[in-house]
Amino acid sequence: MAEDAALAAHLADIAGRLLLTVREAGLFGAKALGKAGDQTANQFLVHALREQRPDDGLLSEEEKDGPARLDKRRVWIVDPVDGTREYGEARDDWAVHVGLAIDGVATVGAVALPGLGVVLRTDRPVAVPPAPDRLRMVVSRSRPAKEAVAVAGQLDAELVPMGSAGAKAMAIVRGEADIYLHSGGQYEWDSAAPVAVALAHGLHCSRMDGSPLLYNRADVYLPDLLICRQEHAGPVLDLVRRIDG
Repeated sequence: MAEDAALAAHLADIAGRLLLTVREAGLFGAKALGKAGDQTANQFLVHALREQRPDDGLLSEEEKDGPARLDKRRVWIVDPVDGTREYGEARDDWAVHVGLAIDGVATVGAVALPGLGVVLRTDRPVAVPPAPDRLRMVVSRSRPAKEAVAVAGQLDAELVPMGSAGAKAMAIVRGEADIYLHSGGQYEWDSAAPVAVALAHGLHCSRMDGSPLLYNRADVYLPDLLICRQEHAGPVLDLVRRIDG
């Protein structure tokens, strides 16, 4: 596990540096930059993982999927650029995800925040700062989930608009926010590495109905999740049930 976590962190860090180099080259317009960055980081991650872990399965947002991974106990799940829009806008709230699911559970991983020069990883958890008097809930910059907005209203929580899923999840780990509730649609690569890191830091991670987050499924659509401190999980899940009921 320690070797897997070190590999995940190393790969996420290097991919992030590659992405910064591509952007700083100044050769691409905004739309082309996203594509160039995605392809560059994906090729690096895919080739490196196939070289370093040839017996494991692999699922990447930017790689053609196939059924071979379904027969594997260990499957690497990567998102080369989580938050392409934010990456293209030279913001800090984008991420690189490198996660490892074992028997369907997000177990090992790293999330790089290249704009901040930070890599958070499962093998080096740190204490999550205490919550402030008024809770903070991270939401999409452009399409805040209705359930999140409703729950924030019930809790009198401050809404904190932010970019990528990985950046939102790591905001909870870093103590910059307290609750990440999402219901707008995601895929396994959006949450596998962030969930592994959040779990390693002692946070609650589940589907919006409280059920477990399961990975390496034939259908990789995983539309909703909740990441928060353990003490906030019960009240948030109860509010979601009331809102949806």
